[in-house]
Amino acid sequence: MATPSPSPSPSPEQPVRLVSPAEEPAARPPGSDPAMVGFPSFIVGAVTIGMVLIGVVPATAVGASMPIVLAAAAGMFLAAIWAARIGESASAGISTIVGSFLLSYALLVLGLIHNWYGIGLIAVASTQKMFVISWIVIVTLVVLMGLRMPTVFLLLFALVDVSLVLNLLGIIQSSANLTKAAGWGLMAVSAVVVYLFLSTASHATGGKEFPLGRPILHA
Repeated sequence: MATPSPSPSPSPEQPVRLVSPAEEPAARPPGSDPAMVGFPSFIVGAVTIGMVLIGVVPATAVGASMPIVLAAAAGMFLAAIWAARIGESASAGISTIVGSFLLSYALLVLGLIHNWYGIGLIAVASTQKMFVISWIVIVTLVVLMGLRMPTVFLLLFALVDVSLVLNLLGIIQSSANLTKAAGWGLMAVSAVVVYLFLSTASHATGGKEFPLGRPILHA
């Protein structure tokens, strides 16, 4: 009677399987990513405000941009809640900051158009300067935070900061050219966010993320 031959031991090139191939778990789909909501909202908000600053719509029709800006703000807050629920505090914080900026911008413009706050014509420029300076402070802090993030995010935050500074200078000097430069700066911001959105969309649909660069600060 023949004795059964022992099962062959796996070679170094052949990995040991703890379960049979039929029992192996299927590959998991990519995890949920709030950036799929946040990035498009960021893009539409930045493009809309950029066009306003460039002068695509006349000063008398600035209110036409408000529905888009308010919808973008809602999208950013939705992304912030989503990110917070899955424990992504940095993403939640940035989304909340962007959403708050868009909402405060819309409330400021609507308030000035309809005189909700009782601000006289003489004080409009000062009000705009206060608004922009306040957000420059916040965005500058985000730029510092970006030193620990992939380079493309640092570029994004820096471009937003530059756009705000150009807008402030345009208000101080009553310069249409500086204001338009701020608008084009926001268009550059939109281009960076488009890259980030395409990277996220590629990953969400089973592809690879695009290169984002290394953080400047590693530890």
